Amino acid sequence: MFKISPVQDQSTAEKYLAQCGANLRSGSFVYAMTDVDTGDVMGIAQFEITDSFGFISDLRPAVGTDDFEAMFILGRQTMNFIDACGMHICRADNVSGDQSLMKAIGFREDGDGYYRDMTGMFDGNCGCH
Repeated sequence: MFKISPVQDQSTAEKYLAQCGANLRSGSFVYAMTDVDTGDVMGIAQFEITDSFGFISDLRPAVGTDDFEAMFILGRQTMNFIDACGMHICRADNVSGDQSLMKAIGFREDGDGYYRDMTGMFDGNCGCH
């Protein structure tokens, strides 16, 4: 079992991000997926919400772990939060996360990164997403 929680403390965010091979970006939100029993970090999502879109800069598992389904849930939860904040467009760089994961959570390749219009994606009707 795992839980996904926002990380408010900068030093904790830096620690979790380092365990996933990423660095803290100033002004970004960080979600951590942690094992309920051990408290160990399993993965992170680092993202920001701009005036016109959400941007996922990192969607990474902890180094040495491989739980695709858990990472899928973390990615979709991050996208859901961005959408719930009113930003229905989400972008990511081509180095933001594993290509197969990024495509599985709904992104389409767009130049040197990924793009997704999330309109209707999380309203319960699936909207062909």
